[in-house]
Amino acid sequence: MQQQQPASNGCSEHNGTSSPDGEEVQAKIMDRTNQDIVRLIGQHLKTVGLNRTAELLMQESGCRLDHPAAAKFRQHVMDGDWVKADNDLNELKSLLEGTSQSLVEMKFLLLEQKYLEYLEDSRAFDALHVLRNELTPLGHNTTRVHQLSSYMMCSGGEELQKRAGWEGKGIKSRTQLMDKLQSFLPPSIMLPPRRLYSLLDQAVTLQKQNCPYHNAKCEGSADYVSLLSDHHCSSEQFPCETTQVLNDHCDEVWFCRFSPDGLKLATGSKDTSVIIWDVDPETLTCTHRKTLEGHSYGVAYLSWSPDSSHLIACGPEDCPELWIWNIDSEELRVKVSHSPEDSLTSCSWHRDGNKFVTGGIRGQFYQCDLEGNVLDSWEGVRVNSLWCRSDGKTVLAADTHHRVRAYNFDDLTDYNVLQEDHPVMAFSVNSADKLALLNVATQGVHLWDLQDKCLVRKFQGVTQGHFTIHSCFGGVNQNFVASGSEDNRVYVWHVKREKPIAVLAGHTRTVNCVAWNPVYHSMLASVSDDFTVRIWGPAEKYRNNCNSTGNLNGNSGEGSSNSNGSAWYHMVS
Repeated sequence: MQQQQPASNGCSEHNGTSSPDGEEVQAKIMDRTNQDIVRLIGQHLKTVGLNRTAELLMQESGCRLDHPAAAKFRQHVMDGDWVKADNDLNELKSLLEGTSQSLVEMKFLLLEQKYLEYLEDSRAFDALHVLRNELTPLGHNTTRVHQLSSYMMCSGGEELQKRAGWEGKGIKSRTQLMDKLQSFLPPSIMLPPRRLYSLLDQAVTLQKQNCPYHNAKCEGSADYVSLLSDHHCSSEQFPCETTQVLNDHCDEVWFCRFSPDGLKLATGSKDTSVIIWDVDPETLTCTHRKTLEGHSYGVAYLSWSPDSSHLIACGPEDCPELWIWNIDSEELRVKVSHSPEDSLTSCSWHRDGNKFVTGGIRGQFYQCDLEGNVLDSWEGVRVNSLWCRSDGKTVLAADTHHRVRAYNFDDLTDYNVLQEDHPVMAFSVNSADKLALLNVATQGVHLWDLQDKCLVRKFQGVTQGHFTIHSCFGGVNQNFVASGSEDNRVYVWHVKREKPIAVLAGHTRTVNCVAWNPVYHSMLASVSDDFTVRIWGPAEKYRNNCNSTGNLNGNSGEGSSNSNGSAWYHMVS
């Protein structure tokens, strides 16, 4: 009777086979989808060490994990039998995806491993033979060949592994080699490594991306969640509940911003003061640190230096001066005032922290050093808002012509980035330097793509007239947007959704500014004309869960949580 050839999808039908226990096992007849599922399960069983179970599954289903030639090739590679592995390649030649170049690349990878193992075994003559008579004649990747030849000078296996970035002779490096080789074979011949896990990981990641309240990192998705149900974060896990109301200001509070290190919050008020608050990373609450006084016009804008050591305070539109505070020493470094005709209402730090730009609606636009000395100026630019881009050269400025333009002080060039139909009252840019968030008079909050120079989304719900209201990006990967509103509420959106995912009530007058902690992503701050600062966090039961989880110091119980945010991470995952 003629032997049945395996099907190209790795399965064949049998009348019956024997199980590992000697019992007769009848093969099932399955469609293509079920055959693929069986193969994936079988591969995973072998990955976790359940080899006998995998064999029984393959026998009962009539499937094979890999094409027989591919299975033989894998075994010879894992055994380090390079001669037989090379012969197997010739058998697999007709099954390779792509051109004959794929065969050359696979041979090169095999010979590279063979060469390195000879070197580690101190078989220098054999290694040299491989280099000269096998690798070099391939005429492939000569740069790598030259690099490999330099390893001949290594004093031992430890230096070889370090210089080559190689795990050394054994199962680990050969498994890595096999993973590379598999990429040249179609999956019907040999399954990609850990294919079932890869599919599950993709599914979990997609579910997290589609979850409107997910506010944690997605790395290692399938390792940290249950696969028995779909991923879902509750709105109560999101910063939607008032955790603190700070009443230290005695007039309208116009602006707030967390420091880049997440450990301080600055708030500016019409009462002429800036208050610096310390953030407790465990409880995510604020305590008064220092009140900085003397801003005679009030404080309408604040900007932290990239290292969180300095803070610039600007006043409202009739203010001709700004203040640079050294927060570490809690002292005024310099008060900048060039002319009583100036209007210095906005500012932004360059990424090196040694320069900043400032300007206002009266036509002043300066670049200054830390001592307030004007390094460069741009005349006739009436500025509502400023932002320094990550290239260290370009400054974005929203002007009175309803547009945002880019200015380069190095080569004195400028160009349009985006154009609105109504005044741009304020804007901010995300950390990736790709998206801009605009508060547009009478229109609300608009999201723009800075690379494509196109309007991406108009967020719904917020009430925006002609008052200056500041919005922000926030959360892990800055997937969320938050803004104040003239209807006394805070609005929060997912960047991919036009409708708000949360509307936070509590303030009794216009909410002027919202700030999201850039490090502790479950912490939000808002300030209002009602004289208060509100801190927002998850619902109490989730805050308690965070506190009872424990922290890096090994503490547990009320009042402690993981200071690096991992308790929050595990909670939402």
